[in-house]
This record gives sequence, structure tokens and C-alpha cells, in this order.
Amino acid sequence: MYSLNDFEFDLPNELIATFPCETRTGSRLLHFNKTNQKRQHRIFSDIEMLIQPGDLLVFNDTKVIKARLRGFKASGGQVELLIERMLNAREVLAQLKVSKPPKAGDRLYFAEDIVFAVIEKNERFYHLRLLQDNLTVTQVLDRIGEMPIPPYFARLATELDNTRYQTVYAKHEGSVASPTAGLHFDDALLQRLQAKGVNMHFLTLQIGAGTFLPVRVHNIAEHRMHKEYVTLSQELVDAVYATKQQGGRIIAVGTTSVRALESASRFGQLKEYHGETDIFIYPGFTFQIVDAMITNFHLPGSSLIMLVAAFAGLENTMSLYKEAIAEKYRFFSYGDAMFIAP
Repeated sequence: MYSLNDFEFDLPNELIATFPCETRTGSRLLHFNKTNQKRQHRIFSDIEMLIQPGDLLVFNDTKVIKARLRGFKASGGQVELLIERMLNAREVLAQLKVSKPPKAGDRLYFAEDIVFAVIEKNERFYHLRLLQDNLTVTQVLDRIGEMPIPPYFARLATELDNTRYQTVYAKHEGSVASPTAGLHFDDALLQRLQAKGVNMHFLTLQIGAGTFLPVRVHNIAEHRMHKEYVTLSQELVDAVYATKQQGGRIIAVGTTSVRALESASRFGQLKEYHGETDIFIYPGFTFQIVDAMITNFHLPGSSLIMLVAAFAGLENTMSLYKEAIAEKYRFFSYGDAMFIAP
């Protein structure tokens, strides 16, 4: 049995990256070879040398929406709204940061006379309805929304975040957090990899605000993941099996790509998939599809570090994190990266 304490570590505050590296590919890269246990300290652009012709890179092409709104309750108390998921054109699930939790029927007021009504509380999220008949939630976010940068940045979003907290290949709107391993790729690197003979395909996992919620149970097997929506095409399925038949590696870019691929193969065979997933990957999990992964350095005690530990091994993972701290790598969404490969 694994406990939450197994995944904890002490991280100096100065190693939390609150702004991005000057260039996307200029971040650092810790390369870990699972077979011979060798470790190398590189820069991210070196990934071009580590990925071989015939390998398949799988990216999450979700696009982050401006999901944070700031407003007031009827009483005048401040409200910070963070959308978890759009249910339809005018209804959402959202987290609310308020001094006193609102009740069903209460109204929340935002700029430009925009009003949401509370329908009900659904576990940790609120079901809200936009009351303006002539607007959609998407239009509201375009007008007054803020880029939902992570809470550990401890700052307001800036214009820089509108581009750098988005991957260069972002396409399908719906996420409230970025698939951060993909932030290290720029167009030039993608073109060089393609010219080298590396194959690339995309899936979509709409990342919810629940990704920042900590694991709260001591026995991690009791943890329940939030649900997120996945779209994985037959074209990608065919590419995965063709790659494996030809001896190439399936390299997942980010934990969300790992979760999507393994969700779509939970019954032993990868299939086209359109639906929700709440898969929780932690040590002891048997991977069906993913051979290698690119990932950032994650929060202590989070479901994300547990996924990495499932792939690299718990002892290896905690040792790698200890080494990254000693070498002063940058952590979390705007931080440095790790490439774990056989």
C-alpha cells in the first residue's frame, strides 16, 4: 500500500517557476534512461537528439480558455469564479472562491452587467447558469475572462500568459489548465523533428481545474479523480499500432496524453475513444500503450507525481526529484522538463 507521505518532498520556494523561460526550448531537460538508470542534464532542444525516426509523439492539442472571472455577490462580497467545464452554451460547472458559500438561487455579478445564477452545488463544484439570453459563456469569457494561471504563481495573469501558457499547437478550446509538457515545443523544433522522420499525432483531453486539487487521503488507493473529457481518433489508434509494429516508441507528451492513451486502452486494446475519463494512475499500474514520456516536475503529493512514479518507479522518481532540486531545476507549469524513456 502506498501512502501520501511516499510522494512528498521539500521544495524551496525559489524553484517554483512563476514566469516562463525566455524561449520555449531553452528550459532544462533531465533525461532518465529506465533501462540503464543513466541520467543526463540537458536543455530541452536536445530532445531532437533523443527522439528517433519512426517514434510517435502524441500531443494533447487542447486549448486553454480564459476561464477565470472576478465579481461580486449581491451582498457585495468578492467572488472569484474558475470554470471547470462548460455544460452547454449558458451553463457551467465552476469552483468559487468566496467568503461565504452561496446558495441555490443566489446571483453572482460581473463586469458588463453579466450575471450568473447558482443552480446547485455538485460536490466541490457549483452548477451555474448565465442569465443573459443574448450571450454564451464563450462570449463572456472572450470579453472579461482571465487566463487561469495556476494558483501557485501567486500573481495575476499578464499578457505574456495569453501566449506562453498555451501550446503552439493548441486547437480545441475547453481546458482550464495547460498541458504543460507541451509548452517546451516551438514550431521550429516540431518542424525539425518531422523532417527527421518523427511521427506526430494529436488527441484532446480537456483539463479541468481539478488538476490542481491535492490528494487528501493517506491511502492513495482511496483517491478519486475528477472527470475530464477525451477525444482520441481512429487515425491515432492506427498510428500507434503501426509504430509499434515497426519498432518505434510511443512517446506521450505530458501526463494528460498518458492518461488519455491509457484510458482508451483499459480493456487491453487501444480503441477510438470519445468520452469521460477519471483514470487514476499510480504505482502498480500496468501501462498498455506508452513507452516513454515527457513531463514537467510536479507538486508534492499530487496525482501527477504519482503517475510519473507509476511509470519510472517510485524510488527512481523521488531520487530524480531530489537531484533536480539539488541542480536547481525549475518546477511546475512554467518549469523545466524530464524525458523518461527505455
